[in-house]
Amino acid sequence: MGQKLVGILLNAAVHRGVPRLKTGQESLESYEEAAAAYGLTPCFLKLADIDTESGFSIAYIKGSQGYRRAVIPTPGVIHNRAIYSQDSSGIERLLRQGLLIYNTCNRYGKEQIHGLLEQNEDLQSYLPVTTAGLPGLKEMMDLYPDLILKPCRGSIGKGVMRLTHYSGRSWTWSYLPSRSSRWVSTFVDQDVLPRMLRARLAAESYLVQERIPLAEISGRPFDLRVTVQRGWGGTWQVTGMFAKLAAPGGFVSNIARGGEALSASYALDQAFPGEAAAYLRMTVQTLSLAIARELEHSLPGLADIGLDIGITRNRRIYFIECNGRDQRYGFLKAGLRGTWKESYRRPMAYARFLLEDASRYNSY
Repeated sequence: MGQKLVGILLNAAVHRGVPRLKTGQESLESYEEAAAAYGLTPCFLKLADIDTESGFSIAYIKGSQGYRRAVIPTPGVIHNRAIYSQDSSGIERLLRQGLLIYNTCNRYGKEQIHGLLEQNEDLQSYLPVTTAGLPGLKEMMDLYPDLILKPCRGSIGKGVMRLTHYSGRSWTWSYLPSRSSRWVSTFVDQDVLPRMLRARLAAESYLVQERIPLAEISGRPFDLRVTVQRGWGGTWQVTGMFAKLAAPGGFVSNIARGGEALSASYALDQAFPGEAAAYLRMTVQTLSLAIARELEHSLPGLADIGLDIGITRNRRIYFIECNGRDQRYGFLKAGLRGTWKESYRRPMAYARFLLEDASRYNSY
């Protein structure tokens, strides 16, 4: 296989850090190793440096003196690791030039994903009951004693709130104040919700869901992050999964909010008896593949996602949310270094697959 270029599209802030090897959770070394395994040279790009008129771009490429900017023919296949929405004019401009960009959009609203999955009858039983906004909250408070409120466009647990029924018309409202790492809980009246809560729901779109009574380890709830990717051949595969364990006393499992990453096998074995743990692990993988295949019908270019899957104490499985830019570092924190490396290799295998025959881009 001859050496070919593959583009890695980064946000401007991450791109600036490439020559200093300061790219946050993006591992340049892992990209280099993964690309080399498939005869590829990774080129680290930002949108502003791609000139569609000339067909050339400015990119960082690794040489003997480290990463240096170079003018290169724009790679025909680009793995998008920057955050762009579905209406990004910059991405559309590249697609019109015939470039193959996978993970074209990686910021989807939670309500959009829920709506797409809800259309599949086989997946409906895996979805928690969901409404939206202040009217939805009032409706749900009459139906369920424990609710989670999530920003439709939020990530890493930012802005998540919880309402737990206390007695009569009284509820406990738990939230994380801005610039604080400590959760605050206060009593609220169902008929007279506090101004700050109503203001949050008015300022941005919120989903309101029944809270899933997640399985626990030592009193701490956990869910599973499942990385699902296309690799060589273009078909979806589960690269791996790890467990996200909420901080002591917390109810969100995000690592960025104090959660802890564990091996999924270890977490399931701790929470469920032997055979049940194995069955749940296989069922979660099967469900994750079904979700990816359903979403691909409506989300062009989808190729690399992270799914959050919850399991209740009585072994019921729920889809929680889809992450269009899976950060992957949880595998490393869970001690699963081999799987972490594989999460970089599989997208590079897909890139080589597309470079071999570009016509296959729209076939999957």
